[in-house]
Amino acid sequence: MAELISKLNGMVWSMGLVLLVLLGGLYFSVRMGFPQIRRIKALIKASSEKSESGEKGLNQFQSFVLTAARTVGVGNIAGMATGIHFGGPGAIFWLWILAIFGSPIAMIEGIMAQTYKIEVHGEYRGGPAYYMEKGFKNKKIGRAFALFYAGVGVFAVTLLMPGVQTYNIAKGINLAFGVNMVVAGAIFTAVLALVILGGLKRIGNVAQRVSPFMAIAYFIMSLVVIIFNFDKFPGAIALIFKSAFGKDAIFGAILGQAVSWGIKRGVFANEVGIGSSAITSATAEVKHPVTQGLIGALSVFMGTFFVCTTSAIMIIVTNSYNVEGPGGKMIVENLPGVEYGNAYVINAINTTVPGIGAAFIAISVLCFSSVALLAYYLYAESDLVFLVGEKKGPIKILKIVFIISVFIGSITPVGTVWDMGDMAHGMMAWINIITLLLIGNQGVKIFKDYEEQEKKGQKPEFNPEKLGLNDVSNVWKNK
Repeated sequence: MAELISKLNGMVWSMGLVLLVLLGGLYFSVRMGFPQIRRIKALIKASSEKSESGEKGLNQFQSFVLTAARTVGVGNIAGMATGIHFGGPGAIFWLWILAIFGSPIAMIEGIMAQTYKIEVHGEYRGGPAYYMEKGFKNKKIGRAFALFYAGVGVFAVTLLMPGVQTYNIAKGINLAFGVNMVVAGAIFTAVLALVILGGLKRIGNVAQRVSPFMAIAYFIMSLVVIIFNFDKFPGAIALIFKSAFGKDAIFGAILGQAVSWGIKRGVFANEVGIGSSAITSATAEVKHPVTQGLIGALSVFMGTFFVCTTSAIMIIVTNSYNVEGPGGKMIVENLPGVEYGNAYVINAINTTVPGIGAAFIAISVLCFSSVALLAYYLYAESDLVFLVGEKKGPIKILKIVFIISVFIGSITPVGTVWDMGDMAHGMMAWINIITLLLIGNQGVKIFKDYEEQEKKGQKPEFNPEKLGLNDVSNVWKNK
C-alpha cells in the first residue's frame, strides 16, 4: 500500500503541477499589477482593522488567525526539514518564489470565496465548490466542477491529510517525553474530538488563543539559533541560491528535485492553490471580499518568510540535515540514522540551547497541528454540506470518520503520511487552479473595482449587480 501511495503521489506531483502553480501565480500577479508588492501595507492593515461582530462566522481577527495558523504548522517545521532532505537547500529558494507568485492566487481565492459564500445553520460556508457552481457561465460545467472538487475535497481532507499532522504530534511527544506514539495519538485524538463537537465558534476561539503565542515563541527560538550561528548565515544564503540553480557541486544533480520539493513544501505549508484556505475565508464576516483576499495573501507571506524561512535557515546553519539523492543514496549525511522531520529541527535547537529542543518542538507541533486539524475538519464539513445539504446525519458520520483518520496517523510510517498529505494537496490544486484560471477574472474585476473606489477617495463598497455578478447569494445582496 505504501508503494502504491508513493507512485500515485508522484503522478499527481508531476512537473506539470509545479508549472501550473507558478504560471497561475504569475498570471494573476500581472492581471492585478503585482498587489503582493505594491499593496503590502494594505495586506497588513486588513488583518488588524476592526470588523463585524462575527455572529454568523469568524470575525476578521479570528479569520486572519485561523488562515495564518494554517501557514504556521507542521509544514513549516517538519516540512522544511523534509524539503531539504529530498530537495537540498535549494528547495528553499523555490519556496520563496512560490510565496511571491502564489500570494495572488490566495488573494483571488479569498475574494471568490467571500463573493459566493452562503449561510447554513446560522453560519457562513463557502469555498471552491461554491464559487465553481455559481462562477461559471455554463451552469452544467460549473456544477460538474463543483461536485468533483467537493467529492475530492471530502475524501482528501478526511482520509489523506490528517495523518501527517497526528504523526508529527505523536512523534514529537515520543522524542521529548518517551510516550508511546499510539498512546499519545489516542489521547490527542480524544481531546480533539471534544473540540470538534463544539462547532465553528469554538474552532475560532481555540485558534485565537493558541496559535499566536506559539508562533511568536517558535519564531524567537529560531532567531536565537540563527543569531548564535550568524557567522554561518551568509554561507547558508549563498548555498540556497547556488543549489537552487544547480551551481553547487554537491547538489547540482538534484536541481529538478529542488524545484519540485520547494513548490511542494510551499503548497503544503501555505495551501497555495488548493482552495482549502478559501473555505476558511468564506467563514469570515468582512465588509468587502477584497479584505479577505488581502488577509489570504498576507498569511502566505507570514508563513513563508517568518516561519518556513527561519526554520530552514536554522537547520542549514547548524548542519542539522541529510540530503537524499536519486535512488535513495545519501549525498549529504550530517546526522547518520536520524529520521527526517522534527528531529532535524530538534538537533538545530539543541546545538544552541542544549536539552530543550525535543520538548520545545513537541509543544510547538502540538499547538500548530491542533489548529491545522481543526481547520481540516472545517474544510471537510464545508465540502460535505455542499454535496448533501443541511443534513445532520452525514455530518455526524464525517466527524467519526475524521476522528478515526486522525488517530490512524499515529500508527502510519513517516514516508506514507507525507505522501498521503502531498497527494491530497496536489489533487485539490489541479482542480482549483484550473478553475481559477477559467473564472478568476471575476476576482480580478472585484479587486480593480475596489482600487478604483479607493482612488476616488471612497470607502469601497461591494455592489455585485454593478459588476454583473448576479448569482451571488443574498448574504451580499441584503448588505
